[in-house]
Amino acid sequence: MSVPVPPSDLADTVMARLTATYATSADPARAARAQAYTRNVAPYLGLPAPLRRQLSRTVLAGLPRPDETDCAAIALRCWELPEREYAYFAVDCLRRHVKRLSSDFLPVVRHLVTTVSWWDTVDALAVHVVGGLVAADPRLKTEMDAWIEDENLWVARTALLHQLRYKDATDTERLFGYCVRQSGHTDFFLRKAIGWCLREYAKTDPEAVRAFVERERGRLAPLSAREALKNL
Repeated sequence: MSVPVPPSDLADTVMARLTATYATSADPARAARAQAYTRNVAPYLGLPAPLRRQLSRTVLAGLPRPDETDCAAIALRCWELPEREYAYFAVDCLRRHVKRLSSDFLPVVRHLVTTVSWWDTVDALAVHVVGGLVAADPRLKTEMDAWIEDENLWVARTALLHQLRYKDATDTERLFGYCVRQSGHTDFFLRKAIGWCLREYAKTDPEAVRAFVERERGRLAPLSAREALKNL
């Protein structure tokens, strides 16, 4: 389901500056390499990350902080542009202002997760945006319970990863339950996500993760189990 782009004067200014500023530093050779690295999910301008962040600061200089409507407009309009660096700009914006976003922003994030999907944007949105929204409003946990069952693997991956930075605040019942519910999935990105979220939680409670992997080893893919226990 598409999400309409709300009107925003600030987004109009940001997008005009952004497209003009990024385009001046395009590097076609670097763009071709980046596109190949991400399996042609999208074309690139060819901006290395440090330069892109520097240009982004120039774009935003002197502008007010965006509110939720501005964030939605900027992100959705960035996602409509073909070059991947614009999506990275949007993700950086949402990460920076996640505390200004309400639970009503979740459908916007779902649209971003399911449109031109690849790990480079999905993982940052999962950990730093969805994770922040759920932490601020625990009622969204029931939304994650639905997302983990979603037929779209990137939505399910987002549910797996949204607690990645929660540490002691991790809902372990959900973490382990989500891993079990997707343990039979054959996709590499879901199997890797299971191992990743378990490995990260092992920094907080290694014995709990070790016990879980031993208990569920028959259901977990070897990749997931190996990743989970990598640092133990």
